[in-house]
Amino acid sequence: MRKNYLDENIVSDLESLLLSTNKGEKYTILAIDDEENNLLLLQRTLRNKYTILLASSGEEALKIIDERGEDISLIVSDQKMPFMEGTDFFKRISENYPHIVKILLTGHSNVDILVEAINECHLFQYILKPFEPEQLCMIIESGIKKYALSVSKVHILQDLSELFYKTIKSIAHALDAKDQYTHGHSMRVTLYSLALAKSLNLEDELLEEIEITGLLHDIGKIAIPEKILLKPGKLTPEEYDVIKTHPDLGKRLVEGIDKLKVVSTWLKYHHERYDGKGYPDGIAGEQIPISSRIIAIADTYDAMTSTRAYRQALSHQEAIDEIHNCAGTQFDPELANLFIQINEEIELIKQDPEGCYSRYSYLDKFMNSVSVHV
Repeated sequence: MRKNYLDENIVSDLESLLLSTNKGEKYTILAIDDEENNLLLLQRTLRNKYTILLASSGEEALKIIDERGEDISLIVSDQKMPFMEGTDFFKRISENYPHIVKILLTGHSNVDILVEAINECHLFQYILKPFEPEQLCMIIESGIKKYALSVSKVHILQDLSELFYKTIKSIAHALDAKDQYTHGHSMRVTLYSLALAKSLNLEDELLEEIEITGLLHDIGKIAIPEKILLKPGKLTPEEYDVIKTHPDLGKRLVEGIDKLKVVSTWLKYHHERYDGKGYPDGIAGEQIPISSRIIAIADTYDAMTSTRAYRQALSHQEAIDEIHNCAGTQFDPELANLFIQINEEIELIKQDPEGCYSRYSYLDKFMNSVSVHV
Protein backbone atom coordinates (compact mmCIF):
# COMPACT_ATOMS: atom_id res chain seq x y z
CA MET A 1 0.00 0.00 0.00
CA ARG A 2 2.83 2.36 0.85
CA LYS A 3 4.32 1.91 -2.64
CA ASN A 4 1.08 2.94 -4.35
CA TYR A 5 0.84 6.02 -2.16
CA LEU A 6 4.36 7.07 -3.11
CA ASP A 7 3.76 6.40 -6.81
CA GLU A 8 0.64 8.58 -6.81
CA ASN A 9 2.53 11.40 -5.15
CA ILE A 10 5.39 11.14 -7.63
CA VAL A 11 2.91 11.36 -10.51
CA SER A 12 1.21 14.31 -8.83
CA ASP A 13 4.52 16.11 -8.31
CA LEU A 14 5.53 15.55 -11.94
CA GLU A 15 2.19 16.80 -13.15
CA SER A 16 2.52 19.92 -11.01
CA LEU A 17 5.97 20.53 -12.44
CA LEU A 18 4.72 20.22 -16.00
CA LEU A 19 1.74 22.47 -15.37
CA SER A 20 3.91 25.11 -13.72
CA THR A 21 5.16 26.34 -17.11
CA ASN A 22 2.13 28.63 -17.37
CA LYS A 23 3.71 30.80 -14.62
CA GLY A 24 0.39 32.03 -13.25
CA GLU A 25 -0.85 33.54 -16.52
CA LYS A 26 -4.44 32.96 -17.60
CA TYR A 27 -5.03 30.49 -20.39
CA THR A 28 -6.84 31.91 -23.42
CA ILE A 29 -10.12 30.39 -24.60
CA LEU A 30 -11.92 31.20 -27.85
CA ALA A 31 -15.72 30.85 -27.66
CA ILE A 32 -17.72 30.67 -30.91
CA ASP A 33 -21.51 30.91 -31.20
CA ASP A 34 -23.82 32.79 -33.56
CA GLU A 35 -26.27 33.55 -30.73
CA GLU A 36 -25.20 36.53 -28.63
CA ASN A 37 -26.88 35.29 -25.44
CA ASN A 38 -24.96 32.02 -25.61
CA LEU A 39 -21.68 33.90 -26.09
CA LEU A 40 -22.40 36.13 -23.11
CA LEU A 41 -23.23 33.05 -21.01
CA LEU A 42 -19.91 31.47 -21.96
CA GLN A 43 -18.09 34.70 -21.17
CA ARG A 44 -19.73 35.07 -17.75
CA THR A 45 -19.08 31.43 -16.90
CA LEU A 46 -15.39 31.44 -17.82
CA ARG A 47 -14.01 34.99 -17.55
CA ASN A 48 -12.92 34.81 -13.89
CA LYS A 49 -10.50 31.98 -14.60
CA TYR A 50 -9.52 32.45 -18.25
CA THR A 51 -8.91 35.12 -20.87
CA ILE A 52 -11.93 34.91 -23.19
CA LEU A 53 -12.05 35.75 -26.91
CA LEU A 54 -15.47 35.82 -28.58
CA ALA A 55 -16.52 35.14 -32.18
CA SER A 56 -20.05 35.08 -33.59
CA SER A 57 -19.17 32.99 -36.68
CA GLY A 58 -16.60 30.59 -38.05
CA GLU A 59 -15.28 33.29 -40.40
CA GLU A 60 -14.73 35.70 -37.51
CA ALA A 61 -13.06 32.94 -35.53
CA LEU A 62 -10.64 32.21 -38.41
CA LYS A 63 -9.52 35.86 -38.36
CA ILE A 64 -8.91 35.62 -34.62
CA ILE A 65 -6.95 32.40 -35.14
CA ASP A 66 -4.78 34.12 -37.75
CA GLU A 67 -3.94 36.88 -35.27
CA ARG A 68 -3.89 35.04 -31.95
CA GLY A 69 -3.64 31.33 -32.78
CA GLU A 70 -0.41 30.77 -30.87
CA ASP A 71 -1.96 32.29 -27.72
CA ILE A 72 -5.12 30.15 -27.71
CA SER A 73 -5.21 27.04 -25.54
CA LEU A 74 -8.79 25.86 -26.04
CA ILE A 75 -11.76 26.51 -28.33
CA VAL A 76 -15.36 25.84 -27.44
CA SER A 77 -17.64 26.13 -30.47
CA ASP A 78 -21.30 25.70 -31.23
CA GLN A 79 -21.99 23.21 -34.02
CA LYS A 80 -25.02 24.67 -35.81
CA MET A 81 -24.01 28.05 -37.23
CA PRO A 82 -24.75 29.61 -40.65
CA PHE A 83 -22.11 29.47 -43.42
CA MET A 84 -19.62 27.37 -41.38
CA GLU A 85 -20.51 24.71 -38.82
CA GLY A 86 -18.33 24.07 -35.79
CA THR A 87 -16.90 20.83 -37.21
CA ASP A 88 -16.01 22.58 -40.49
CA PHE A 89 -14.18 25.27 -38.53
CA PHE A 90 -12.23 22.69 -36.52
CA LYS A 91 -11.23 20.85 -39.71
CA ARG A 92 -9.87 24.13 -41.10
CA ILE A 93 -7.55 24.71 -38.14
CA SER A 94 -6.63 21.17 -37.08
CA GLU A 95 -3.48 20.82 -39.19
CA ASN A 96 -1.90 24.15 -38.25
CA TYR A 97 -3.04 24.17 -34.61
CA PRO A 98 -3.05 20.56 -33.39
CA HIS A 99 -2.13 21.68 -29.86
CA ILE A 100 -5.36 23.65 -29.34
CA VAL A 101 -7.96 21.66 -27.38
CA LYS A 102 -11.31 21.54 -29.22
CA ILE A 103 -14.73 21.24 -27.54
CA LEU A 104 -17.99 21.10 -29.50
CA LEU A 105 -21.41 22.22 -28.27
CA THR A 106 -24.14 20.32 -30.11
CA GLY A 107 -27.83 19.47 -29.97
CA HIS A 108 -27.22 16.20 -31.85
CA SER A 109 -27.38 13.00 -29.86
CA ASN A 110 -26.72 10.68 -32.83
CA VAL A 111 -23.74 8.58 -31.73
CA ASP A 112 -22.42 7.92 -35.26
CA ILE A 113 -22.38 11.63 -36.11
CA LEU A 114 -20.59 12.46 -32.86
CA VAL A 115 -17.96 9.74 -33.30
CA GLU A 116 -17.29 10.93 -36.86
CA ALA A 117 -16.94 14.51 -35.59
CA ILE A 118 -14.50 13.44 -32.85
CA ASN A 119 -12.31 11.51 -35.30
CA GLU A 120 -12.32 14.04 -38.13
CA CYS A 121 -11.86 17.15 -36.00
CA HIS A 122 -9.68 15.65 -33.25
CA LEU A 123 -12.20 16.79 -30.65
CA PHE A 124 -11.29 16.59 -26.99
CA GLN A 125 -14.95 16.43 -25.96
CA TYR A 126 -18.47 17.25 -27.07
CA ILE A 127 -21.17 18.69 -24.82
CA LEU A 128 -24.85 18.08 -25.50
CA LYS A 129 -27.22 21.00 -25.16
CA PRO A 130 -28.69 22.06 -22.86
CA PHE A 131 -25.78 21.92 -20.41
CA GLU A 132 -25.12 23.11 -16.90
CA PRO A 133 -22.41 25.78 -16.48
CA GLU A 134 -20.74 23.60 -13.83
CA GLN A 135 -20.52 20.74 -16.32
CA LEU A 136 -18.95 23.04 -18.92
CA CYS A 137 -16.41 24.35 -16.38
CA MET A 138 -15.34 20.84 -15.39
CA ILE A 139 -14.83 19.76 -19.01
CA ILE A 140 -12.94 22.94 -19.88
CA GLU A 141 -10.73 22.55 -16.83
CA SER A 142 -9.88 19.01 -17.97
CA GLY A 143 -9.18 20.33 -21.47
CA ILE A 144 -6.85 23.04 -20.15
CA LYS A 145 -5.05 20.45 -18.06
CA LYS A 146 -4.54 18.29 -21.18
CA TYR A 147 -3.27 21.31 -23.11
CA ALA A 148 -0.80 22.28 -20.38
CA LEU A 149 0.59 18.76 -20.09
CA SER A 150 0.95 18.26 -23.85
CA VAL A 151 2.63 21.65 -24.40
CA SER A 152 4.97 21.07 -21.47
CA LYS A 153 5.95 17.68 -22.84
CA VAL A 154 6.73 19.29 -26.19
CA HIS A 155 8.97 21.82 -24.41
CA ILE A 156 10.76 19.05 -22.55
CA LEU A 157 11.27 16.99 -25.72
CA GLN A 158 12.57 20.06 -27.55
CA ASP A 159 14.98 20.78 -24.71
CA LEU A 160 16.19 17.17 -24.75
CA SER A 161 16.64 17.23 -28.54
CA GLU A 162 18.56 20.49 -28.36
CA LEU A 163 20.79 19.05 -25.63
CA PHE A 164 21.29 15.90 -27.72
CA TYR A 165 22.42 17.87 -30.78
CA LYS A 166 24.63 20.23 -28.79
CA THR A 167 26.28 17.23 -27.15
CA ILE A 168 27.03 15.70 -30.55
CA LYS A 169 28.64 18.94 -31.74
CA SER A 170 30.63 19.22 -28.52
CA ILE A 171 31.93 15.65 -28.93
CA ALA A 172 33.01 16.42 -32.50
CA HIS A 173 34.79 19.57 -31.35
CA ALA A 174 36.54 17.68 -28.53
CA LEU A 175 37.71 14.99 -30.97
CA ASP A 176 39.21 17.55 -33.33
CA ALA A 177 40.84 19.48 -30.48
CA LYS A 178 42.99 16.48 -29.52
CA ASP A 179 45.21 17.10 -32.52
CA GLN A 180 46.20 20.52 -33.91
CA TYR A 181 46.28 19.02 -37.40
CA THR A 182 42.66 17.84 -37.28
CA HIS A 183 41.15 21.09 -35.93
CA GLY A 184 37.78 21.60 -37.64
CA HIS A 185 38.03 18.27 -39.50
CA SER A 186 34.66 16.90 -38.37
CA MET A 187 32.83 20.11 -39.24
CA ARG A 188 34.39 20.27 -42.71
CA VAL A 189 33.68 16.59 -43.43
CA THR A 190 30.09 17.19 -42.33
CA LEU A 191 29.69 20.21 -44.60
CA TYR A 192 31.21 18.49 -47.65
CA SER A 193 28.93 15.51 -46.97
CA LEU A 194 25.84 17.71 -46.68
CA ALA A 195 26.68 19.58 -49.89
CA LEU A 196 27.00 16.27 -51.74
CA ALA A 197 23.89 14.78 -50.09
CA LYS A 198 21.76 17.86 -50.81
CA SER A 199 22.73 17.73 -54.48
CA LEU A 200 21.10 14.27 -54.48
CA ASN A 201 17.84 15.84 -53.20
CA LEU A 202 17.75 13.56 -50.18
CA GLU A 203 15.03 14.03 -47.56
CA ASP A 204 15.58 16.22 -44.50
CA GLU A 205 15.51 13.29 -42.09
CA LEU A 206 18.32 11.58 -44.00
CA LEU A 207 20.29 14.85 -44.18
CA GLU A 208 19.99 15.17 -40.40
CA GLU A 209 21.39 11.66 -39.95
CA ILE A 210 24.20 12.33 -42.43
CA GLU A 211 25.10 15.46 -40.50
CA ILE A 212 25.26 13.49 -37.24
CA THR A 213 27.37 10.83 -38.99
CA GLY A 214 29.78 13.46 -40.27
CA LEU A 215 30.19 15.01 -36.85
CA LEU A 216 30.72 11.64 -35.17
CA HIS A 217 32.53 9.71 -37.92
CA ASP A 218 35.79 9.61 -35.93
CA ILE A 219 34.27 9.06 -32.48
CA GLY A 220 35.87 5.61 -32.34
CA LYS A 221 39.27 7.33 -32.13
CA ILE A 222 38.44 8.15 -28.51
CA ALA A 223 39.55 4.59 -27.74
CA ILE A 224 42.80 4.80 -29.77
CA PRO A 225 45.97 5.40 -27.66
CA GLU A 226 47.23 8.97 -28.12
CA LYS A 227 50.79 7.80 -28.78
CA ILE A 228 49.42 6.22 -31.98
CA LEU A 229 46.75 8.78 -32.78
CA LEU A 230 49.12 11.77 -32.41
CA LYS A 231 52.29 10.12 -33.71
CA PRO A 232 54.07 12.73 -35.89
CA GLY A 233 55.73 10.21 -38.21
CA LYS A 234 54.59 7.31 -40.35
CA LEU A 235 52.68 4.56 -38.56
CA THR A 236 53.99 1.02 -38.38
CA PRO A 237 51.76 -1.73 -39.84
CA GLU A 238 50.79 -2.74 -36.27
CA GLU A 239 49.89 0.85 -35.37
CA TYR A 240 47.88 1.22 -38.56
CA ASP A 241 45.96 -1.94 -37.64
CA VAL A 242 45.02 -0.26 -34.35
CA ILE A 243 43.86 2.88 -36.20
CA LYS A 244 41.74 0.69 -38.48
CA THR A 245 39.67 -0.45 -35.49
CA HIS A 246 38.13 3.02 -34.98
CA PRO A 247 35.11 2.60 -37.33
CA ASP A 248 33.95 -0.53 -35.52
CA LEU A 249 34.68 1.07 -32.14
CA GLY A 250 32.59 4.06 -33.21
CA LYS A 251 29.66 1.80 -34.05
CA ARG A 252 29.88 0.04 -30.71
CA LEU A 253 30.05 3.35 -28.85
CA VAL A 254 26.77 4.73 -30.23
CA GLU A 255 24.65 1.73 -31.30
CA GLY A 256 23.02 1.55 -27.86
CA ILE A 257 21.41 4.98 -28.39
CA ASP A 258 18.06 4.49 -30.17
CA LYS A 259 18.33 7.68 -32.23
CA LEU A 260 21.81 6.67 -33.43
CA LYS A 261 21.21 3.02 -34.40
CA VAL A 262 21.20 3.77 -38.13
CA VAL A 263 24.05 6.25 -37.78
CA SER A 264 26.15 3.65 -35.95
CA THR A 265 26.18 1.42 -39.06
CA TRP A 266 27.20 4.33 -41.26
CA LEU A 267 30.04 5.13 -38.87
CA LYS A 268 31.32 1.57 -39.15
CA TYR A 269 31.50 1.61 -42.94
CA HIS A 270 32.93 5.06 -43.73
CA HIS A 271 36.37 3.55 -44.55
CA GLU A 272 35.05 0.85 -46.85
CA ARG A 273 36.07 1.12 -50.50
CA TYR A 274 33.83 0.76 -53.53
CA ASP A 275 36.10 -2.02 -54.85
CA GLY A 276 35.86 -3.99 -51.59
CA LYS A 277 39.45 -3.33 -50.45
CA GLY A 278 38.51 -1.12 -47.47
CA TYR A 279 37.95 -1.90 -43.81
CA PRO A 280 36.67 -3.19 -41.40
CA ASP A 281 34.54 -5.73 -43.34
CA GLY A 282 35.73 -5.39 -46.94
CA ILE A 283 32.22 -4.90 -48.34
CA ALA A 284 31.88 -3.39 -51.81
CA GLY A 285 29.67 -1.33 -54.12
CA GLU A 286 26.13 -0.71 -52.98
CA GLN A 287 26.59 -3.05 -50.04
CA ILE A 288 28.11 0.06 -48.47
CA PRO A 289 25.32 2.40 -47.24
CA ILE A 290 25.07 5.53 -49.41
CA SER A 291 25.69 7.76 -46.39
CA SER A 292 28.97 5.93 -45.70
CA ARG A 293 29.97 6.33 -49.36
CA ILE A 294 29.26 10.06 -49.09
CA ILE A 295 31.26 10.44 -45.87
CA ALA A 296 34.17 8.48 -47.41
CA ILE A 297 34.61 11.04 -50.21
CA ALA A 298 34.25 14.03 -47.88
CA ASP A 299 36.65 12.53 -45.34
CA THR A 300 39.31 11.77 -47.95
CA TYR A 301 39.03 15.21 -49.56
CA ASP A 302 39.52 16.91 -46.20
CA ALA A 303 42.45 14.65 -45.32
CA MET A 304 44.15 15.47 -48.64
CA THR A 305 43.60 19.24 -48.33
CA SER A 306 44.76 19.45 -44.68
CA THR A 307 48.38 19.76 -43.59
CA ARG A 308 49.67 16.91 -41.47
CA ALA A 309 52.88 16.62 -39.42
CA TYR A 310 54.37 14.35 -42.07
CA ARG A 311 53.19 16.12 -45.26
CA GLN A 312 51.85 19.36 -46.72
CA ALA A 313 48.24 19.74 -47.84
CA LEU A 314 47.30 19.19 -51.46
CA SER A 315 45.60 22.02 -53.31
CA HIS A 316 41.87 21.88 -53.93
CA GLN A 317 42.40 21.00 -57.59
CA GLU A 318 44.96 18.30 -56.79
CA ALA A 319 42.50 16.68 -54.37
CA ILE A 320 39.67 16.88 -56.92
CA ASP A 321 41.94 15.24 -59.54
CA GLU A 322 42.74 12.45 -57.08
CA ILE A 323 39.03 11.84 -56.39
CA HIS A 324 38.52 11.62 -60.16
CA ASN A 325 41.36 9.09 -60.43
CA CYS A 326 39.88 6.96 -57.62
CA ALA A 327 36.28 6.95 -58.91
CA GLY A 328 35.15 3.35 -59.30
CA THR A 329 37.93 1.94 -57.11
CA GLN A 330 38.04 3.77 -53.79
CA PHE A 331 34.85 5.78 -54.34
CA ASP A 332 31.36 5.27 -55.72
CA PRO A 333 31.86 6.58 -59.31
CA GLU A 334 28.52 8.42 -59.49
CA LEU A 335 29.05 10.14 -56.14
CA ALA A 336 32.65 10.98 -57.02
CA ASN A 337 31.57 12.55 -60.32
CA LEU A 338 28.85 14.53 -58.54
CA PHE A 339 31.39 15.73 -55.96
CA ILE A 340 33.60 16.90 -58.84
CA GLN A 341 30.64 18.70 -60.45
CA ILE A 342 30.02 20.69 -57.25
CA ASN A 343 33.73 21.24 -56.58
CA GLU A 344 33.40 25.04 -56.67
CA GLU A 345 30.84 24.81 -53.88
CA ILE A 346 33.19 22.48 -51.98
CA GLU A 347 36.04 24.97 -52.34
CA LEU A 348 33.87 27.79 -50.96
CA ILE A 349 33.05 25.64 -47.93
CA LYS A 350 36.75 24.83 -47.48
CA GLN A 351 37.59 28.54 -47.40
CA ASP A 352 34.96 29.44 -44.78
CA PRO A 353 33.47 26.36 -43.05
CA GLU A 354 32.17 28.21 -40.00
CA GLY A 355 30.49 30.84 -42.15
CA CYS A 356 28.86 28.14 -44.27
CA TYR A 357 27.67 25.93 -41.44
CA SER A 358 24.36 27.68 -40.75
CA ARG A 359 23.47 27.44 -44.45
CA TYR A 360 23.98 23.68 -44.65
CA SER A 361 23.29 22.46 -41.13
CA TYR A 362 20.01 20.70 -40.45
CA LEU A 363 20.74 20.65 -36.71
CA ASP A 364 21.35 24.41 -36.54
CA LYS A 365 18.04 25.04 -38.29
CA PHE A 366 16.31 22.77 -35.78
CA MET A 367 17.85 24.50 -32.77
CA ASN A 368 17.07 27.94 -34.16
CA SER A 369 13.44 26.94 -34.72
CA VAL A 370 13.25 25.63 -31.14
CA SER A 371 14.56 28.92 -29.74
CA VAL A 372 11.98 30.85 -31.79
CA HIS A 373 8.94 28.76 -30.78
CA VAL A 374 9.76 27.83 -27.18
